[in-house]
This record gives sequence, structure tokens and C-alpha cells, in this order.
Amino acid sequence: MTSPFTLPPLALYVHIPWCVRKCPYCDFNSHAAGPTLPEAEYVDALLADLDNDLVHVHGRPLSSIFFGGGTPSLFSATALGRLLEGVARRLDFAPDIEITLEANPGTFEQAKFVAYRGLGINRLSIGIQSFQDEKLKALGRIHGRDEAIRAADRARAAGFDNFNLDLMHGLPNQSLADALGDLEQAIALAPTHLSWYQLTMEPNTVFWSQPPELPEDDTLWDIQEAGQARLAAAGYRQYETSAYAQPGRQARHNLNYWGFGDFLGIGAGAHAKLSAPDGRLLRTWKTRLPKDYLDPAKPFQAGEKRLEPADLPFEFMMNALRLVDGVSAAWYPQRTGQSLDSLAPALAMARRDGLLVEDPERLQPTARGQLFLNDLLQSFLPD
Repeated sequence: MTSPFTLPPLALYVHIPWCVRKCPYCDFNSHAAGPTLPEAEYVDALLADLDNDLVHVHGRPLSSIFFGGGTPSLFSATALGRLLEGVARRLDFAPDIEITLEANPGTFEQAKFVAYRGLGINRLSIGIQSFQDEKLKALGRIHGRDEAIRAADRARAAGFDNFNLDLMHGLPNQSLADALGDLEQAIALAPTHLSWYQLTMEPNTVFWSQPPELPEDDTLWDIQEAGQARLAAAGYRQYETSAYAQPGRQARHNLNYWGFGDFLGIGAGAHAKLSAPDGRLLRTWKTRLPKDYLDPAKPFQAGEKRLEPADLPFEFMMNALRLVDGVSAAWYPQRTGQSLDSLAPALAMARRDGLLVEDPERLQPTARGQLFLNDLLQSFLPD
């Protein structure tokens, strides 16, 4: 039996694939920038890409826009302004739209960021990763401690009262004291949001083929426990597996993503999740290489996959159960078109095992469920 399907909120993800230098741990679709960037050509391509995807909008306004990469702050305010103007001509913006730009301290120029703020970009996500020069060098970062600190100060001076700092832990040869020192410095800069996540070795990266020496598992556990306690004491509440925010400052783009909302994806390698009014759900992905994306003879979209009914329980829960508070149980039928009753055996088992909160109105992991999320998700895999 199916349930009434409702189109979810819609966001826009824009991928800008260039970096000054590729970091050895990075498995994102990023490419070393040459002496000049094809800004005008890329903006033209992004808008043409968006034109092709307008069929998926179905009258919805954008609740958020996220510029990711790569390093979007390599682009000029002129280029980003032309892009935002083009998007605004094609789509309505929600009155309280959140527009986030990822930036690295090594590309942080205050004059540029004042201009970004003037475009309506109202949130920054700054890739700090560590405040220790030795650790930054090991990670292949192009900035140092002083630049990292200045970046946060300049964000505030440029008019950004809402910004995130990205910080890693479990770094090569990192001690508990090292990790907590990074957190103390981040907290002192008073960001509204902190993304604090463990370094992992991903395939097709330099670190995968040449792994550095990482902390022992006991040290990693101590870092995780002590760090979470320190963040909570400083007023940063964990709302997702690796995201912490001051009250009311959760990233709306992230909440939409993890809540199984829809998002358009434009740019080289961008992914999207899209719903149709009849309940069909698609995941699409774009051509990865910038040179191919910019080639007018080649299509922007590289592929698509329809989500089959049997896939939806796992697809939905894989996202929603990353959220500490979970989601309203009503969202499952609204965003999948499937009755929650169809999950009754799996939900009962997860609750019996202490992985899911005993609340019929919410789909929410317990503290144990957060810790053993993979075990919790196993309950929702297709037969």
C-alpha cells in the first residue's frame, strides 16, 4: 500500500572543481587550477546545465544554494554574481534562502569576501582542517595557522555572522592534546557551526596508496569522546554524524540533504536527487572532467538511476538516521510514497535492539544507534 507523496523542498548544489593544489586525502572531484580559470565559460555552462534541469523544479522555490568544490572562492565575485543573477532569473528564491560558499584560508581575501557578501551569499564554510602548521603540511594544505585564524576574523569583518569551520581529527601522529588544542582554537573563533570529522583513507587518493601513520584506535576513541564533550560544553550541539552548531544555526542545506529533500546538482561531477509529482525518484550525475563539461559537443549529464521501491527504505534511512534527532515519521510516506507500515518489522527489530528511539512519531536513532549506525541500517536493506 502506498501513501500520499509530497514533493519535498528543493535546494541547488553548484560544483566548482578547481583547487590551487589537490590535497593527498581528497577524493572529491577537484583538479589543480592553471594560471587562469575559465570563469566566464564555466558560468555559461552552469546556466545551460541548469536550463536542462528546470524540468525537475515543478514550481518549487530554492530553499538553499551551496557552492562546493574544489575551491569556489577561487572564482571572482563578478563570476559568482553573474551566476546568481542567472539562477534568480530562472528560479524563485525562498525569502530566507541560505547561500553557502566554501572557501579555503589560502584563498581568503577580505575585499573579495566583502563583495561575496554583497551578492547575497550569507554563509561561509572555511576549510581549516587544523591549526597546527605541522599537521597542515602533512595534509598538503597551502595555508598555515595564522592564515586560518585570520580567515575567521575576516569572515566576520566582511559581514558574515554565520560561518562554518571544517576541522579534521585523527590526523597523522595526532595526540589527544593536539586534537583538543585544535578544537579550543576553533571554539575561540566563535563560528556558528563546526564540521568536525575523522580523516579517512579513501580510494584513488595519495593517502590511499601512500598511507601516513595514523593514531591508534584507542586514541581515536579518546579524541572522539573528549571532543564531543568539549563541543557540547561550548554550546555546539551535535545534530548530524560530524556536524555541530550553535542553537538555530544548523546548515539548512545539510538538513535538507539528510532529510531526503531534493537538490539540483550543476557543475562538473555534481550529483542530484530529484522527485517527480508522481513519486518517481531519480539520482543523476554530471560529467566529471572540466574539459568535457565545457565541451559543447558533450552532454552535461553523465548518467541517472531511478530509485526502485525496494531501494527506498535503505536510501531514506541512510540519510535520515545520520541526524541525531532523526526526522518526523510522517516524512517517510511523504517523501517515498510508501506506507510506514511496510517497515513495521524492521522498525520493531531496531527498537528491540535499542538502536531506534521508542517514539512512533519519529524515526530517530538512539545514542547506541548513532554509534552502531551501520548495524541499524542493515535492517532496511532490500531482501
